[in-house]
Amino acid sequence: MSEVKKYMMTYEGVKKLEDELEFLKTVKRKEITEKIKVALGYGDLSENSEYDEAKNEQAFTEGRIIQLENMLKNAVVVDESEISTDTVTIGSIVKVKDYDFDEEVEYIIVGSAEADPMESKISNESPVGSALMGKKVGDIVEAVVPSGVSKFEVLGIRRD
Repeated sequence: MSEVKKYMMTYEGVKKLEDELEFLKTVKRKEITEKIKVALGYGDLSENSEYDEAKNEQAFTEGRIIQLENMLKNAVVVDESEISTDTVTIGSIVKVKDYDFDEEVEYIIVGSAEADPMESKISNESPVGSALMGKKVGDIVEAVVPSGVSKFEVLGIRRD
């Protein structure tokens, strides 16, 4: 039997998923139910694109609800007060020198469920995130990325 995947998350990440789940279960379900009612009023379902679209949206939403419930059920919340500033862990804010672009950047290491590269939140399972995990200030790491190998130096580790 396969082992259930645990989702490492910060408290903020759990809260974000709970908010999305609440929205989908209350607001979104009602919207879709209304769309289906309106589409049923158009009659013949065999050529009713509004009905088909509403049913597809319903299936997607129900799938996302199941996914969120599973993630929350299997979430392991990282106690942010226990986040080390000696080594990189989930919840760490890591300042690194990116040798490819010759610049300093900061990444927040998060679990895969809350990764958002646009906000510099990278997953502990991503190539760069996994290469940084467990490293200390001064360590130089190489991460295998789609474009080749990137080199980073850990300049600082902090928590919010």
